[in-house]
Amino acid sequence: MTKYTYAISDASGKRLDAFLSTQDCDLSRSFIQKLIENSEAILVNGKVQKANYRLKNGDIVTIDVPEPQKLAIEPENIPLDILYEDNDIIVVNKKRGMTVHPAPGVYSGTLVNALLYHCHDLSGINGMIRPGIVHRLDKDTSGVMVVAKNDTAHLCLAEQIAQKKAVRTYLAIINGHLAQDRGKVEGNIGRSPADRKKMAVLYGKGKPATTLFRALERFKRYSLIQCRLLTGRTHQIRVHMAHIGHPLLGDPRYSKCKNPLDKKIEGQALHSLTLELTHPKTGQKMRFVAPLPYDMRQILTKLRKRG
Repeated sequence: MTKYTYAISDASGKRLDAFLSTQDCDLSRSFIQKLIENSEAILVNGKVQKANYRLKNGDIVTIDVPEPQKLAIEPENIPLDILYEDNDIIVVNKKRGMTVHPAPGVYSGTLVNALLYHCHDLSGINGMIRPGIVHRLDKDTSGVMVVAKNDTAHLCLAEQIAQKKAVRTYLAIINGHLAQDRGKVEGNIGRSPADRKKMAVLYGKGKPATTLFRALERFKRYSLIQCRLLTGRTHQIRVHMAHIGHPLLGDPRYSKCKNPLDKKIEGQALHSLTLELTHPKTGQKMRFVAPLPYDMRQILTKLRKRG
């Protein structure tokens, strides 16, 4: 466990979380807030305070940063499509059908199992189930993902995503034609009250979510679109597109449209195409591209032939 102590002399009136996020403990503000809410790791004068506590001169603030849990998930020799790797990050092109991390009932065959075999050094911030995982893709969504190899990289990347400095774009094949070539969908997303296995756009509840879209190609009954996420909610693109009446081709959860194409796809036609970020150590701007998978290329070839 790493411990930090700060004697307040010139930060009177500043919020506790804001003050700590600027100190040499290298913790993001969101991670500090989690420590404050879920543990007694951060104390002011020996007492637990809220994140919005206003500091006073003479206060003594202590932080006990917990050690990451030891990993109990077994490494597995599963091939990875690695787009980039160094001592701090690894960027992969996740294949469709692969679960990102273990969950109840799924403890093998995941991206985490494969990463543990390949890397041996992953960030421990998300515990033994999700080591290194900064952001996720649905099981049946393919494409580019970045994984952190150490806690410093993890915190930096998570902050970039939270502050919308990391840019993610997706390609999707949807049912029907959008009313406009460019636009955005805004709508809070939360657990569906009608089906707890699904997410839904909720009014007055849920978390804010915004998806930007651009139509790239129009076919007789389908469209190829590009989406950019301004937030990262569960199933966000799938939920937003279904909400405006254009569910993703092949989506088993949010689409009632049957797939009439001979070229089938396992799950939704959704691919994480690009990821732009700043390297957590060097500060270099980086852009990664994951080529469109074979199944989506097949479908697009067929759609283009049909006109």
